[in-house]
Amino acid sequence: MTGTTRTTPSAASPLSRRRLLLGVLAVPAVPLLSACGGGSGSGGAGGGSTRTLAISAIPDQDPELLNRLYPAVADCVAAATDLEVEYRPVTDYTAVVRAFQRGDVHLAWMGGLTGVQARELVPGATAIAQRDIDADFHSLFIANRRAGLEPFDDVSGLSSIAGSSLTFGSETSTSGRLMPQYFMEQAGITEADLAGAPGFSGSHDATIEAVASGAYDVGAVNEQVFTATQEAGEVDLSDVVVLWRSPGYADYHWLVRPDLDEEFGEGTTDELRDFLLGLDAGNAKEAEILELFGAESFIAADDAAYDQLEEVARAQGLLG
Repeated sequence: MTGTTRTTPSAASPLSRRRLLLGVLAVPAVPLLSACGGGSGSGGAGGGSTRTLAISAIPDQDPELLNRLYPAVADCVAAATDLEVEYRPVTDYTAVVRAFQRGDVHLAWMGGLTGVQARELVPGATAIAQRDIDADFHSLFIANRRAGLEPFDDVSGLSSIAGSSLTFGSETSTSGRLMPQYFMEQAGITEADLAGAPGFSGSHDATIEAVASGAYDVGAVNEQVFTATQEAGEVDLSDVVVLWRSPGYADYHWLVRPDLDEEFGEGTTDELRDFLLGLDAGNAKEAEILELFGAESFIAADDAAYDQLEEVARAQGLLG
């Protein structure tokens, strides 16, 4: 792990607010922590646990931006539950899964694939909430205009990327690798059909920059991040064309360990779920943190919604 940010229920520290889906769009900095009111939780029915509840998240975007968002989440969780909460940043997707497996992280913001991997390693782990956009998430295939590729409307159109160079995001990204590779396979495209081995940029914003610069002809990227990058105007996308928008699938979610109530008191899991589901975009203070996640609200998550991803991951050798 790369460091920690610890928050007690009464702590407050400034956050530069970024109006970006998941924190990628810059706007004038304002304090976010005013969004977190006083705690109404009991710290679990056991009351007053002195243990630290650790949260983490997959590093799907610029670490500097994520290190602004998640300490604010930790502050809000602390205020809502009366627990001491600590954000533990990590360097890659696999590190989140391993930390969750070891019990070093109790609550994690996972992608669809990393959540499936973590649930396989930690039986009983449960997805408790997802954003309103996560039940029907989409990938985009984007291309540099100089590659000469034209947009298409059907998965079969992916056959046109044969002979092109391509970069995915992280190797265990759902929207930046797992599902794009699945759709490529449906179109009969394998790595052998590409111009060299595919790249792995490590994050969605890095994929966008790699395609915009011409380092790769084609990239597979999270639709949400691409849209936010367009709105931010911070990357020159004049040479980037969207080739195709994938069908929907379940993706990001908050995952909790099965021993959370044992560690922090009976009812802690329900308290965290209630906090997340209760965030209200109609409340100006709570709307700030929802905006950072690019969501109108969090909704209940169902482990079964990720069965498709589990099946695809097994077929690609990414589980077991």
